[in-house]
Amino acid sequence: MNLRSIASARPEHFFTQEECWRLLRDSQIAKHLRPGALKLAERIMCGNSGIDGRYFAVPPGDGLFNASASELNHCFEREGPRLGRRALEKALEHAELAASELDALIVCTCTGYLCPGLSSYVAEACGLREDAFLQDLVGQGCGAAIPSLRAAQAQLALEPDAKVAVLAVEVCSAAFYIDDDPGVVISACLFGDAACAAIFTSEGPSDSCRFDRFDTLHRPDDRELLRFTSRGGKLRNILSPAVPEVAAEAVEQLCRRAGLGSQATVVPHPGGRDVLQALEHALPYPCAPEAEEILRRYGNLSSPSVLLVLEAILRDPQQSGEFWLTSFGAGFSCHSCRVVR
Repeated sequence: MNLRSIASARPEHFFTQEECWRLLRDSQIAKHLRPGALKLAERIMCGNSGIDGRYFAVPPGDGLFNASASELNHCFEREGPRLGRRALEKALEHAELAASELDALIVCTCTGYLCPGLSSYVAEACGLREDAFLQDLVGQGCGAAIPSLRAAQAQLALEPDAKVAVLAVEVCSAAFYIDDDPGVVISACLFGDAACAAIFTSEGPSDSCRFDRFDTLHRPDDRELLRFTSRGGKLRNILSPAVPEVAAEAVEQLCRRAGLGSQATVVPHPGGRDVLQALEHALPYPCAPEAEEILRRYGNLSSPSVLLVLEAILRDPQQSGEFWLTSFGAGFSCHSCRVVR
């Protein structure tokens, strides 16, 4: 399948990591955290985490920190469609398409639950046709973008003349949770909000990007290393210190069977500084420097992250060749595909 356009969107509220730390330090919730948990948060947000700042749909502060489970889900229901609409409308504009020309919309998210899914709200907001096919992928965590791309490929195999949009939306601020567990603290210090949309057709011009060679790997034995649990009705992110090593080993296994040429470039999910360093050490190909830049500017965006890295690469018309996208997350799962430009 061929890429027609790709575009991202972020909320309006931006906070540096040090600003985030001060808001947490001065909050009511800080009084309920152990000194060691606060010291860990300070060390991450005021140290060399590889992240300068993050965008939030729901600004950090006591209003967010003290929100109930119901209030957080309402935030997701309000902010998720807004963020998704902005990204999709930008992608449609770049592709010179009207929303009514889309035949399918595939949406992935893990930071909130809606029924009907987020796709219904975005389709309504953007003005998709009533007979457009809508599909929601929920529960795949940070790795969800590439399975969503694979679903788009399957849809185009069924309808070769279709125009299919893939939209990754994460409102991580609407899934805020913190306690004394080190992995939970680290998670609260890394994630930001964003959406990214991409539009595909079966065929495209000679200079378009072609997506193929999808692959995936599931390791349920490692499920407890990276997942959401529920506590008090809220989503609580589990993030083990072993994740960078496990992710790098899984990605390396997929890379071995990808059949890439000698000049390929890896386009990874920038899950964190340690994750990117582990990938660089494990893989025989260089990681795109844009991954580190996306992490620095926005933090870990969960599922949209890898698409934002690709978007940054494609802004440069001189960037061409063979790119290998890889994402990983809850499950423990790892996914990949090849992009040729």
